[in-house]
Amino acid sequence: MSSLDRSTLRERALHALRSAITSGQYRPGDHLGEVELANRLGISRGTVREALRHLQQEGLVTPGHRGMLRVNTLTAKEIRGLYQVRAALEGLAVATIINSPHRDAAVQTLRSALALLRDDHADFPQRVAADLGFHLLLCELADNPMLVESWKHLEGRIRVAIMSHDATQLPEIMSHDRHAPILKAIEHGDVSAARNVVEDHMAAAAELYAGA
Repeated sequence: MSSLDRSTLRERALHALRSAITSGQYRPGDHLGEVELANRLGISRGTVREALRHLQQEGLVTPGHRGMLRVNTLTAKEIRGLYQVRAALEGLAVATIINSPHRDAAVQTLRSALALLRDDHADFPQRVAADLGFHLLLCELADNPMLVESWKHLEGRIRVAIMSHDATQLPEIMSHDRHAPILKAIEHGDVSAARNVVEDHMAAAAELYAGA
């Protein structure tokens, strides 16, 4: 049972550190010291080291000065490349949904997710969760596990790009109105238009985040 306890502790540490980064408690460029984190979380340095290694694989953490790990910072070129890949993945998702016999059901599911983006009282983490939840749902509704896995592999870097920007300037890009055209294009069944809407959405987001 000791190995199980160790595994559970590592997962809890990983969740705590990932949440601290993606919520903005630690900002891009911030150093992550093993000793400080171990003391704060009440766990061993070895457990912290394992969690940080996992976050490095996710793209949330990267080696900095003298090997000290820090929250990743993406260059403008990396952000634009990231959103080009997102456009390709989500473009495939919308095309697959449109050609699916379950398109009408998918539209209803997406409409419910889209409604969450209308919440004017949501705080920043809630807005980010609603925004990314909508886009992940697009991929899940395509019923392609490899597509979902590929999108999730990028999620850490997506969050880094978002968190690198001034939160007060982001609500518009995460708004209901900016996402509604994606749903409308799927509902109309126009694959070309849907892909174009997704590409335009991703290009606008990329320029916003790259300009940070």
